[in-house]
Amino acid sequence: MKVGIFGGSFNPPHMGHLNSLQTVAKKAGLDQVRLVPTSQNPLKVPTEGPTPQQRLEMTKLAVMDWGPQFVVDDQEVVRAGKSYTIDTIQSLRKTIPAEDLYLIIGMDQFDELEQWKDVESLLKETNLIVTSRPGYDFPADVESLPKYLQKLVEEFDFNFIELKTGRDVQFIQLKDVEISATELRKWIRIGKSVEKYIPLSVETYIKTHKLYQHLGAKIGDYQKFTDFCAQVLFAKKGIMVKGFDLRAMSAPSEFALVASGTSTRHATALAENVIRSVKEEYNVHPLSHEGMDEGRWIAIDYGQLIIHIFYDFVRQEYSLENLWKEAVDLKLVDQSLKKD
Repeated sequence: MKVGIFGGSFNPPHMGHLNSLQTVAKKAGLDQVRLVPTSQNPLKVPTEGPTPQQRLEMTKLAVMDWGPQFVVDDQEVVRAGKSYTIDTIQSLRKTIPAEDLYLIIGMDQFDELEQWKDVESLLKETNLIVTSRPGYDFPADVESLPKYLQKLVEEFDFNFIELKTGRDVQFIQLKDVEISATELRKWIRIGKSVEKYIPLSVETYIKTHKLYQHLGAKIGDYQKFTDFCAQVLFAKKGIMVKGFDLRAMSAPSEFALVASGTSTRHATALAENVIRSVKEEYNVHPLSHEGMDEGRWIAIDYGQLIIHIFYDFVRQEYSLENLWKEAVDLKLVDQSLKKD
């Protein structure tokens, strides 16, 4: 029996996930697809949202009417802690031969697979099915493969690779998904309809358990919160820390905070310190974040406050402040420099 493994946060599970998996199962001839909700992705900073158990329940509801071919595997949630794919694969290998296991990942994950734990062991224990992603092209030859994989290639034939490990890699083109889980979470928070993108059973669960709510109840005064975040940036040597009240404008948030780092590493460190300090003081994670890996332009979304942290050269290029000429400058001051 050919078994496909598809891991993810499923936060929330949506029709993009399900329709893609149906296509993969058909094209790859899979007899079973096991959806494995993660407990915690070791490569991602946590975001505010449902517990791992709630994401597991939503995933079960999402595939409830999809027949026995689709199974939800709870082992990563039960194990708790950081979720490593190699642990899941090795657990499944106790009952399923390596030649019958197929790990389903996107092209974005394929490019970063070298960062995963024990990737060489992974490529011995399971085959790979790599699906298309917007903005990514399938490799055309061995030279366009990620460096970590080039030395393992036995034979490259169009969208199929035989590896020296005895396993293979298959590339499958999907219809691009027009919605992401990040967008859906934002839509739910503002009350926008998501019925076309989320199974009714999952939408009902979200409403019943009041998931993806605004952070206002925990944060309270957002202007005070903006100043708190600014003081963290000042303390960690953020450059040109500026805050804006956007409430008189048409903007996606009520407040904005902008700062720069002297390098991409410094920008990432500034973002990490803000996220850690907010968690300690307010007990909330951001709703979402982007750009943490590159460190050129990092956006941290706390609902009514969005924090933009740039590598200083990139900030000059985009000059966000020019977009907020009608906003009120909060004239933030580094409190540590005030004299008694």
